[in-house]
Amino acid sequence: MKKAIIWILLIPMVGTFDLAWSINVADYLIENDIGQYSPSYTGDCPKGSGIVAGAGHFRKDHTDYVCDIRYYNETLDLGVEVQVTQHAGSDSDKWLLHEVDAEFRNYYGIPDLSYVVKTIDGNTIFAFGSGGWDYRWLSGNKVIMIEYHDAQMKKPQPLEVVQAYLAKHPSTLPTITLQELRSADSKTKWIKDEMDRRLWLCEKWFLQLQMGKVGLDETLDTVVKCLAVFLNYREKYFGVKAADEGRALLGYLNAKDGTSIKSKLSSYKTWWSVNKGKSISVP
Repeated sequence: MKKAIIWILLIPMVGTFDLAWSINVADYLIENDIGQYSPSYTGDCPKGSGIVAGAGHFRKDHTDYVCDIRYYNETLDLGVEVQVTQHAGSDSDKWLLHEVDAEFRNYYGIPDLSYVVKTIDGNTIFAFGSGGWDYRWLSGNKVIMIEYHDAQMKKPQPLEVVQAYLAKHPSTLPTITLQELRSADSKTKWIKDEMDRRLWLCEKWFLQLQMGKVGLDETLDTVVKCLAVFLNYREKYFGVKAADEGRALLGYLNAKDGTSIKSKLSSYKTWWSVNKGKSISVP
């Protein structure tokens, strides 16, 4: 989905992928044919956070592994990609449910109209249909993503692949209807959780800096990015202007003034503790 243009440069957060073979690929991927779908590529399981890396998933204090495989249906001329990510069950994994559908929402946390909930073989999964389908679910601390591209949306969905992976990795997503997903209460919860998460991420980065496990530049860049999101949400839903705060943070970032950035974080946490329970208006 396209994101809004924001008042501050957003520094991308991506997972680091370096090869490691400490987990068994067969425990995560189906390496044989699934109906008319045959494996065309089987990856290893390198370190990485998979699809939730784009949501800023914190993985500096633990190791995640992401396994990839692609299938091809010659009759339909249709390729399908599957990604299964094993998360470590650490503190940051409490946000997996929140992070797994972030890409299906706009910048301010509102579900896209193409974002739906499906029930397959008694399993709840999230799905996004636009130029193909992207299916996602949790199975414990594993994140499963299955996607394919079909610009005209005329080819049959590869449901046999989805069903096979649901049998191997049953969904542990809570039961939710599309109406509930699009409700004001659900939107409000996701928005406030995102504001919570961004402040939490800042604290995690500063802790890793204090422990000497990350560098100053990376920490300050990432913290300012997270605070940008928090401040933009605060302006959007609580009416507190963000521009002056954004300029101040950019100044501190350019000066590598971590003390002042950390002081700002403390003040935002205090504000949030007082105002988090207030009602907000959502589209």
